[in-house]
Amino acid sequence: MRSFRMIDLMALALCLLPVLVLVDASAAPRDTAPPQTRPDLRSNAFYILDEADSSVLAARHEHVPVPIASITKLMTALVVLDAGQSADEVLGITADDVRGTAGSASRLAPGARLSRGDLLHLALMSSENRAAHALCREYPGGMAACVRAMNHKAQVLGMGTARFVEPTGLSSSNVASPEDLAKLVLAAAENPTIRDYSTDTDHTVQVNRQRLQFRNTNRLVANPGWQVSVQKTGYISEAGRCLVMQTVIDGRQVVIVLLNSWGKLTRIADAQRARRWVESTRSAAASVSSPAVPSG
Repeated sequence: MRSFRMIDLMALALCLLPVLVLVDASAAPRDTAPPQTRPDLRSNAFYILDEADSSVLAARHEHVPVPIASITKLMTALVVLDAGQSADEVLGITADDVRGTAGSASRLAPGARLSRGDLLHLALMSSENRAAHALCREYPGGMAACVRAMNHKAQVLGMGTARFVEPTGLSSSNVASPEDLAKLVLAAAENPTIRDYSTDTDHTVQVNRQRLQFRNTNRLVANPGWQVSVQKTGYISEAGRCLVMQTVIDGRQVVIVLLNSWGKLTRIADAQRARRWVESTRSAAASVSSPAVPSG
């Protein structure tokens, strides 16, 4: 009798073994976690675009127009360059440039004289507000004509949410959506002057008898681990810390737009987080498309 019961218990154990194996397998820790569907960024709004196939990799509040601060200067540079004026012509900083950029710091005092090329260089690289204001003031037809050209250029580029009222970005009335700013970055990236000036690490100018050195507002351009093709930073209280750029990630051109970051270093940290996220998603996609072949 006992032998029959022992046989029954053994049969029951054999029946339960596959179930126990399945339970154990499901409880086992996984080697790799699946990639996040969207990067964990601190910026209030962002937009990440893969240029190769125009695919939007990730976005948040991408259609909402918001103040864009000195990202404005990319549009200022586009229309100034479109006008075809001499880069060597010397322009003076005036009291009007000081009034037009009230509340912002500048080392370009009234009476300072620089070439149009140097002013454009400082506006793009160091976000020099008086330089941008002077460039637009000296635009054919003056400031009003320059601002009209900026808004017309936005329409041509398909930036339906964009609106500009002045050339520096100090006004919170300069607005655009993250999606439209990606279009601006793509247009700016087609201009070699904007690419060179916006990604230069530093630039020295002669102002009267003094040599002044200016540095880039974006530390990533000097980072050997980054390949930045075009970039612009921005800040006013209404816009928060902003950053747009075209960069290379895993051999592909990617546009990153980060708006309204809350801390001085957050936009840079967000750019790094965005890059790691893109790299991880590409790695995961490559693993799925190229499964391991069992050896035989």
